[in-house]
Amino acid sequence: MAAGGEGISYGVEADRALSLWVVIHRAFAALQKAAAADIRSRGFNPTEWGVLEYLYHKGTQPLAQVGREVLITSGSVTYVIDKLETRGLIQRIPCTSDRRMIYAALTEKGRELVAREFPGHAETIRRLMAPLTAEEQELLKSLMKRLGLSAAGDLNPENGSARR
Repeated sequence: MAAGGEGISYGVEADRALSLWVVIHRAFAALQKAAAADIRSRGFNPTEWGVLEYLYHKGTQPLAQVGREVLITSGSVTYVIDKLETRGLIQRIPCTSDRRMIYAALTEKGRELVAREFPGHAETIRRLMAPLTAEEQELLKSLMKRLGLSAAGDLNPENGSARR
C-alpha cells in the first residue's frame, strides 16, 4: 500500500505506520472535538475543566503539579487558576513550610459544581467509547499507553515495560 495517492511508498512498515498515525490523529481529533463541545456546554474550556476535574478527583494540589497533570505550562496554570478563582471555584492556599509553594483547592462552590456536572460529562465520554467493547477499550488503552511511553522515551526497550 502506498502512503500517497500517486503510488509513493516508503516501505511496508513505514506505510503502515503512516496510515496508523493518520487514523489515530483523526480519531483523536473527532473525540476531542466532541468532548470539548460537551465541556463548553457546561460553561468551561477544556483546560479549565481539566483543572477542575483534577482537583475534584485528587484534592488540593501544588500549582506546579496541576500543570504537569493537566499538561499546561506554568504561565497557563496561573491564567487558568486566576479565571477559576475569579469565578469562586478555586482558591489558592499558601504552603506554611515553603513560601515558594502554593496549592490549588476547589472551593465549596467548585466542589458542588463538579459534583453536579461531572456525571453528565462522564456519560458523554462513555458514549464516545461505546463503539468499542470493554475488552477492546482495555486493549486500546494498553496499546496507546505503550505508544505514549515509547514516544516519551519512558519505555524499557528490553522488556517493553515502563521505566521507573
